[in-house]
Amino acid sequence: MAISARRTVVIGVLGSILDTGKSQDRWEKWRPTVAICQQPDLAVHRFELLYEPKFKSLAELVRADIAQASPETNLQLVEMPFTDPWDFEEVYSTLHEFAKTYPFSTDEEDYLIHITTGTHVAQICLFLLTESRHLPGRLLQTSPTGKAENKPAGKYTIIDLDLSRYDKIASRAALERKDAEAILKGGIETKNTRYNRLIEQIEKSPSRRDPPHTACRPHRCWQKSTRQTHLRNQACAPQTRG
Repeated sequence: MAISARRTVVIGVLGSILDTGKSQDRWEKWRPTVAICQQPDLAVHRFELLYEPKFKSLAELVRADIAQASPETNLQLVEMPFTDPWDFEEVYSTLHEFAKTYPFSTDEEDYLIHITTGTHVAQICLFLLTESRHLPGRLLQTSPTGKAENKPAGKYTIIDLDLSRYDKIASRAALERKDAEAILKGGIETKNTRYNRLIEQIEKSPSRRDPPHTACRPHRCWQKSTRQTHLRNQACAPQTRG
């Protein structure tokens, strides 16, 4: 059996709060960035750690700890000079520029985009850039274990955003919409284009605003039946110009 020579590369933002810890006790707590390299079944060959200049000392400490926990991991510090890490436009533009200039090698490497650390804005931007394939990889989400286990390495989940996997969801949504239109038509199929268009419009708007607890009241059903009859008559009436 041939052994895969593909390398695993993680791209993530330094956690200015979650990754902290200076005393020896830091090895007893869950630190997301370090924890990635403590997973027994996840070999990380290279780690691109994005950090703000003011947190350089923390970034250096994390690099040293990863070197100790996973000597085979090559950690690269990448400075991200955010003026405001909560400004969506700035963060997205900066990360987009990083993605545009990074020398990806998808034939030889697998990329995992860590979305647990950094500001919420940075996490959203990383998600969007991965979804759009500017970052050609999968999402990596880490989390601590429960108090019963209390493992510093925590646990992780890899999420593949390949849209082909969401065909079932799209099909289900289309089926639900078709069922809703059938209810509005009173179960009567028609090829009248104008009537079908009116039904589609009514399905998209008023019925969505009915409170759940009033949707099945008798007077609502009577109103729906009356509306169906009115729409059917309106659709079949001769069209005039105004």
